Amino acid sequence: MPPARGPRAALPSTNRGFGRHFTSPHKVRNPSKTQTYVTIPGRDLKRQRLLDQLSELLNPPAIQSSTASVNDPHVSDKPELPLQSIADEDVALQYEFQDDVLPLDSEKSPSENTVNQNSQSIHNAASKRCAKWKDLIPTLIVPLLDYLKRTLGKPPTTPAKTISHCQAGCEMKDTSLLALFYDYFTTITVRSCQCSTLHQILLYHGLFPTAPSQPRMAVSVELLAFYRALFERSCDAVNAMAAALHSHYLYRGFRISSPQGHTIQEPFRRSLGQAIQWFDIVNVELEQRVEGILSQCREKVAAAHWPSDQDPPLDRPQISVIPPENDVQHHTQRNSCHPLLVQRCPACFGGRTFGRALSEGADIHVATDGNFHHRHRRTAGDGPIFYTPTYFLPKSQIDAIGQRISRARKRAPRRWPTDVPDEAIDQCETSYEAADGKKQKTSMDSYDDTGVMALICRHDIPLFFANIDTPGEQQKYSVALIEHLFSLLPSQATVVVLYDIGCVLQRSISQYDILDDKVSSRLRFATTAMHAYGHEWACQLVYNPRLVVGLGLTDGEGTERLWSRFIKLIGIERSSSRQRRLWLIDRQAGVVGAETLSELGHWLRRRLKKGIREQGGAAQKGLEDCGVSPAELRTQWSVQRAAQLSIRAHAPARLKKELDSVLTLQADLDASERALQTTRATLEKEHDAADALETLNSMERTHRWLLDKVEALYSSLNVQDKFPELEGVNLEFVWVLLLARDLKINIRKRAIGSFFEWDKLDRAVGGKDKPLGTKLHQQTRKAIAKRQPALMSAIRKFNKYCEQLEQLYDPTYAIPLPTPLPTKLADLRSEQTLLEDVWITPAEGKIPRWLEDVEVRHGIHAILKRDRCREEQCRIGAEADNMCRWFGNELTAVELAIRVPECEFLPILAIIVPDNVVDSQFHHILQQHRDTVLQLQIQWANPLASAAHYAARAENAVRVAAQLTGDTTGIQLCWLQPVTCEISHAPDAEQDAEDHGLEPPGDYERDVVPPEEVLFGDVLEGGDSEDEEDHHASTPTVNFQWKVPEARFSNITVDLLDLTPEMTIATGPISDLVQPPSERLGHLQFAPKDVDILGSPGARLNDTCLNGCAALLHQKFCPSEPSPFALFSTHDLPRVRYHADDDELWRHMSRTRYWEKRVWILPIHRPSSWGHWVLCSIHLDEQHIVLFDSLAEPSPWKRDLPVIMDFLSRLSTIAVSRLRIKVDVDVEWTAISATCAPIQTNAVDCGLWVLAQMVAAFRGQGITGMKEEGMSTFRRYLQSLVLHSNLL
Repeated sequence: MPPARGPRAALPSTNRGFGRHFTSPHKVRNPSKTQTYVTIPGRDLKRQRLLDQLSELLNPPAIQSSTASVNDPHVSDKPELPLQSIADEDVALQYEFQDDVLPLDSEKSPSENTVNQNSQSIHNAASKRCAKWKDLIPTLIVPLLDYLKRTLGKPPTTPAKTISHCQAGCEMKDTSLLALFYDYFTTITVRSCQCSTLHQILLYHGLFPTAPSQPRMAVSVELLAFYRALFERSCDAVNAMAAALHSHYLYRGFRISSPQGHTIQEPFRRSLGQAIQWFDIVNVELEQRVEGILSQCREKVAAAHWPSDQDPPLDRPQISVIPPENDVQHHTQRNSCHPLLVQRCPACFGGRTFGRALSEGADIHVATDGNFHHRHRRTAGDGPIFYTPTYFLPKSQIDAIGQRISRARKRAPRRWPTDVPDEAIDQCETSYEAADGKKQKTSMDSYDDTGVMALICRHDIPLFFANIDTPGEQQKYSVALIEHLFSLLPSQATVVVLYDIGCVLQRSISQYDILDDKVSSRLRFATTAMHAYGHEWACQLVYNPRLVVGLGLTDGEGTERLWSRFIKLIGIERSSSRQRRLWLIDRQAGVVGAETLSELGHWLRRRLKKGIREQGGAAQKGLEDCGVSPAELRTQWSVQRAAQLSIRAHAPARLKKELDSVLTLQADLDASERALQTTRATLEKEHDAADALETLNSMERTHRWLLDKVEALYSSLNVQDKFPELEGVNLEFVWVLLLARDLKINIRKRAIGSFFEWDKLDRAVGGKDKPLGTKLHQQTRKAIAKRQPALMSAIRKFNKYCEQLEQLYDPTYAIPLPTPLPTKLADLRSEQTLLEDVWITPAEGKIPRWLEDVEVRHGIHAILKRDRCREEQCRIGAEADNMCRWFGNELTAVELAIRVPECEFLPILAIIVPDNVVDSQFHHILQQHRDTVLQLQIQWANPLASAAHYAARAENAVRVAAQLTGDTTGIQLCWLQPVTCEISHAPDAEQDAEDHGLEPPGDYERDVVPPEEVLFGDVLEGGDSEDEEDHHASTPTVNFQWKVPEARFSNITVDLLDLTPEMTIATGPISDLVQPPSERLGHLQFAPKDVDILGSPGARLNDTCLNGCAALLHQKFCPSEPSPFALFSTHDLPRVRYHADDDELWRHMSRTRYWEKRVWILPIHRPSSWGHWVLCSIHLDEQHIVLFDSLAEPSPWKRDLPVIMDFLSRLSTIAVSRLRIKVDVDVEWTAISATCAPIQTNAVDCGLWVLAQMVAAFRGQGITGMKEEGMSTFRRYLQSLVLHSNLL
């Protein structure tokens, strides 16, 4: 029994430090448990068994196979192999990629030290095995070449039971091992000797060993080649391949069993994985040596300076519908890019002249982006380095650049000239996570590599990669890729880099010494086309590729398409070793690059058709339809850019916050004032409330004092000093304008996010993208449905702001009003004004045309698109020249390599050639490469470089190669004929796919609509949701005719109204004239100021005057019931424009009983710099719309007619839903003008002309017959009508 615990004071304690501290007593340990050594059962037996296996491996006995060839009739139907027959070095591979990064600590327990020692020993064993493979690889190239040469174009043969390749009579050594083929496995005997090793004999007969020394298993080369081709189209699936192979063997009756007769579950996985990996390494080494031969031949061809390389650009027909403009002369110098870049994309880097100005689009376009899905788990380990990546930059190079950036940022930033205000770039930096290099996107505790950064050309061909090993997307990765690219370019070459946060990186490079001046002076940044929508509008004006001169149709979104092809690697990368992950990505990048290179012709033809011809033709048509000259459109675009890039276009958020507080206080004071007035009215009715009234007077004095303080507080904000152009503008108007501006920025970001999500779902459903799966699809739809109500609510609130601004608007402000946004996502996608910020400053003088005239805005859009298409056409022409030139040079190099003896290349081949091997080992590989290049003349043929040009290059290549080798008589070559078979009556694959509504084969990746078309509404189509019901009828169509009405419109007659009745004007003070609502008149109220407007010759009618006078005129000239006219208010069309709901429309318009009327009278107000009234008469029986504008301006009607058509559709739908009455509006409408010549010369009588036109309509005439000199009489008539009506 342990002793009883004593009091606290008896416990051990110390007085050091502050006060007295007690320590807890140690628990008593049982010596019999802690000091007794325990023997683990079975350890000695396990050790002895391992020693016995080691002895058998060192002294292998002759293995008697229990399984023979499947062709042997004496073999049983179900052959079996004991487990010992495959026990070899492959068993140790299970430890190769284990975690070996545990820290060493001398104070660790013996068990921990044992684990570390085991991990270190495993790592050492894997490193030794890798070193053996590397020593073995050079000896296997010649046997592989020999096997490929013998079997090319022939079906594979089955090797004999005993194989050898000795030709010198050496002493033989027999080794038995298991050989794996497509449909069976068997045991073979290999007779190796001093001149032919075991591995060389295996590879000579089409078998690849699974271990670098003492292999006990070999895999068919054809099986490995098939898996390699499968890997290029899918991903690394060793486990699936091994399991499938084992299952197929079992199905075929071949089984591997243990000595006890049990079936082995995974007999091939580790061995097959090693064979696949190192077979690929052998092929990589073979490709490098072939590339070495071709590189040397390319240098000889380039050094010869044959005239064929100096041919002028190809003569090509004009295929574009866009007329050519003045050509720009570039001062360039002659040079060439590094051969590595030329081989990866000859279209981009195969040029001979460089030095194009950055302002004209630069020489080369590349894009970069990071992806944080390609992570690597720390627990998967590192592994030995068995492969040198050809795409990845070294880690030391990236870290050195990171240290340089850190040193540069410690110095003060320098001033840099920029067109974009810093406020806009700050907003972009806040909006994008990629701009925050410190943001942790991946847990570094679980992952050591967090992502990949890619650099691609504009044809989506990968150029270089950088491995990301930091939590965020730091700038060192993109800077390292850009710097490495410039190191391979001529000294005068210029580059445009498209990056999601190109504006932020541009500012960093300009403020700090991150890049050399020789590089930064030849570098320009732009944002990618799709990601540009997340940037501020001022930033888009400078960095959006659709708005930047010289970028053509380059979108920069090729990195996203590259990541979509790398999706299949994400899962396997995380559990593979660190080195194997780099190998997987690098090899897949090579496959993608080679495939994209062969499809350059398809890319170019598609860009010519979909980009230049279709988009350019539509832009040219839009430019012709707008009716504005290109020179004027370019001038307006320059004015727009200058205005929207101004710092004044970015109101500080502090000003809005201060205005918000002032107006909140103002609203509280207004409420208290109403309360005081109500209290006074109540107290004045009392007889003995003198004291209360005195107190109330004191409160009113205090209230007036507070109002003065509020005015002083507003004055202290110095709004006029900060924004002198806002002086005289109503405070509430400014406040609502700022609220609308901030809300639209928020709406734009939300809407673009919804566009991306819906587009992803649509592509997945349509088959153009990877399927999302049921769970991910439901989660995406749920997320969209959750966010969509907030977006729709924000849009409705913004439209309320627009309506409120229109009510508060005074034409003297000269501030353009914002345009409302559609409440349907499908319509919002094509809304051009979504990308424009709300204008918050008055226009100097007259409002510019780009802001007021919708035709000018459409024309600017069209001319920008046309310019980009023209630029793209010029760039594609140069790329077609580069491709044709590269084809000729490459074919010349291949022809030269075939003719030159291989002995001249042995110093660069670095292979071990056995004595019994003769020359010409690489000829069949070179001939295959020649066939591949020759196929490009068919694949790359296009309207800019026809097949005849490529054929001429091919003929010239043979002639030049013969001259370089001194063969003037010509060389007869033996062409390798591939095995082909003819299929009669085979339908064309592409046509068959189109007949069945499918995508043509090979185009499922390339036919994705490029995101460059999104900016102008060319790509986003379809509805908002499959589940969303469309309660609105389809909008009817209208044919707009701006000309004198034809004879068939017989009711367009002139109204000759004679205003001869006596008009008596009342004198004396006039109070408010009010009438309760009625079916005919509605709610009429004229204030004294409204009556004064009617009597003032130079006053413009307001909405009260126009609506009230229209109702009185309707009552006067149509006294009988029922009236055939439905008279709407000037507020009704804005309700439809601002997307009011059906309940609100019904509440305000049901009084007109429009469903019973055959003519609808709709007055319209256009809020311009002076405010303008027009009239629209809708004749339901004749299906035509009469448009009246006293200034006879046709352009604004093009903007109003879609809203009028929506007005018809909405009212028809409401009538059906409320009354079950159908108003037939779904017909072909014709809009005609009542007059095509201006009848008004001043700027104030437009409201009077609208009322005069109403009188003509009420009298059954088509157009008013009044003259401008009679407007003063008509004004007095209207005033008399108001004063003598029953409103008094």
